[in-house]
Amino acid sequence: MAEKGPFLVGQLPATRFSCIIYPICAVQPRELLRGTARGACLKLHFEAPTNLNTVTAYGAGYIEVNRIRHSGSLIVAPDVPIQRWDAADIEQLRPEHFAAVLELGPELVLVGTGAVQRFLPPHTTLPLSKAGVGFEVMDTAAACRTFNILLAEGRRVVGAFLACAST
Repeated sequence: MAEKGPFLVGQLPATRFSCIIYPICAVQPRELLRGTARGACLKLHFEAPTNLNTVTAYGAGYIEVNRIRHSGSLIVAPDVPIQRWDAADIEQLRPEHFAAVLELGPELVLVGTGAVQRFLPPHTTLPLSKAGVGFEVMDTAAACRTFNILLAEGRRVVGAFLACAST
C-alpha cells in the first residue's frame, strides 16, 4: 500500500524552493525517487527566510513587516530593525534623507514614492549615485513587492518607502 502525504524530494538552495511531490494514485516513494512513478504532480513551495524582514502587507497609511504594522514612511533592510524615515512625502525628500539608507550598505535601493510613481529630481538621489549604489523608483506597493522578490534572491536590498496617503 502506498504511503500517504507529500514527500520532500529535495531542496533547491539557490532559489529557496522546496520540491514536494504529491502522489495522485498508489505510488511508492521509491518510485518517486527513481523517476518511474506515474500520476504524480510537482508542487513548489516558497520557503521564506524567517529571520529576515519581509513585507507582509501594505495599504493606505501603513506597511506591515513580518506581520507588524508600521505607519508612516520606513526604511527596511533584510537584517536590521525597521527604521522610521523622516521624509513624509516626495516634495520633502532631500539628498540628506538617503544618508540613513547608505549606512545600511545596500547593493540596491528601492524608493517607494507613495500611491503613484513619481520620478525624483537627479540631485535628490545624488548620494546614491556617488556611492555607486543602484536604485529604482516606483510606487510604494510595487517597491514592497519587488523588495520581497530581491530579498528571496539573496540580494542586499534596502527599501525606502514613503507611506501611501490614508483615505
